[in-house]
Amino acid sequence: MVTQRSPKLDKKQVVETALRLLNEVGLDGLTLRAIAKELNVQAPALYWHFKNKQELLDEMATQMYRRMVEDAPPAPDATWQERLLTANRGLRAALLSYRDGAKVFSGSRFTGTLHAFEMERTLRLLTEAGFTLAQAVRATTTAYMYTLGFVTEEQGVQPLPGERREGYDVDERARRMADFPLSAAAGAEIFEDYDRHFEDGLALVIAGTEARYGVG
Repeated sequence: MVTQRSPKLDKKQVVETALRLLNEVGLDGLTLRAIAKELNVQAPALYWHFKNKQELLDEMATQMYRRMVEDAPPAPDATWQERLLTANRGLRAALLSYRDGAKVFSGSRFTGTLHAFEMERTLRLLTEAGFTLAQAVRATTTAYMYTLGFVTEEQGVQPLPGERREGYDVDERARRMADFPLSAAAGAEIFEDYDRHFEDGLALVIAGTEARYGVG
């Protein structure tokens, strides 16, 4: 009797496969069974590395974060405003690289301590600029949650760059809402030109932080 042996897997191989498959099937279709099939192994083989899907999502989010930091390292002499701009622009770009990227990130727990290293640098920058630690935490988490929420909504309309879900035609929306002229016209400000809208919103968050805490 010949026993068929599964190829040896490591955690990185599983995560990379999951990230690649994510772009094809989205978060709902990303099951351990589908990943195992892609790797040509039985699903139980994945449980050596991940007890459940959430553990896999945690590692996927961590890998996305690693790539984000590598692609957009912070400037050593940046102001706190520049740091928040760079970090959140980089976060948005990283999330948009994957179908449902924002959903993967949301609620995931980073593994390792790379995020703590970057967090320490950011909080130190803000506290040295005059924020209390509590204010610095609030400023950074508010910007982070704005970006995460923005991209979640953006990907609800455009799952991937250049791809648009059916039902989000702005002209058709305006015709259906003709009795509500302001709401109809607002469609272009909600469902188009996401780059500009993101920058406007992030600028509002930073300006609001300055005004709230009096740190310019």
